[in-house]
Amino acid sequence: MKNKNINEIKDIYAKIKPEIVQRIKVFEQTGRNMSRDELFYELGFCLFTPQSKATMCWDSVCSIKKNMKNNHKSKEILPHLIGVRFKYKKSEYFEEAQKKWFDSGKYTIYSKISSENNEKEMREFLVKNIRGLGYKEASHFLRNIGHGKNFAILDRHILKNLKILGIIDVVPKSLARNHYLDIEDKMALFSNRIEIPLSHLDFVLWYKEAGIVFK
Repeated sequence: MKNKNINEIKDIYAKIKPEIVQRIKVFEQTGRNMSRDELFYELGFCLFTPQSKATMCWDSVCSIKKNMKNNHKSKEILPHLIGVRFKYKKSEYFEEAQKKWFDSGKYTIYSKISSENNEKEMREFLVKNIRGLGYKEASHFLRNIGHGKNFAILDRHILKNLKILGIIDVVPKSLARNHYLDIEDKMALFSNRIEIPLSHLDFVLWYKEAGIVFK
């Protein structure tokens, strides 16, 4: 691990820390104040993000919110998924997740995550019950609604930089559960060592590649 790489990370953090703190504060407020419908759109955003640009995925969510009512069918969602890769499969995931979120009008998945105090159990529940939602996407969703400060969001930007920093040897092509959790633990140890909270380090590494602090 080269000192210059760590110094670069610390310099970026010093530059954007106020923005990160504000963003996390917004996420916490989101979790407390958003309606069940609005929270579902946060879930939808995370379903769209794999191998796609986050900004384009959020634009797609905003388009769906603006132009469609509830009970979205996958075919009706497709025209709004501009720039989202694998949009046919993701539109199906969105429709399925919506049915489970609003099952019989009882908000079953929402009720589960609202009543679960153990964030790790919350993540496991989401991964097991929502098709298309892996550990990265479930961690992302929970972070965006004010949970999971000790979770890592291991997208391609983060993994690339973990390799540069010597935290992992190779960027994996896929991440099974145990491999994901192992890398998450290694990233947490690194964050402690350089004294940048894990929830902040995620933003720093993403900013290093994308040049913005985003959702």
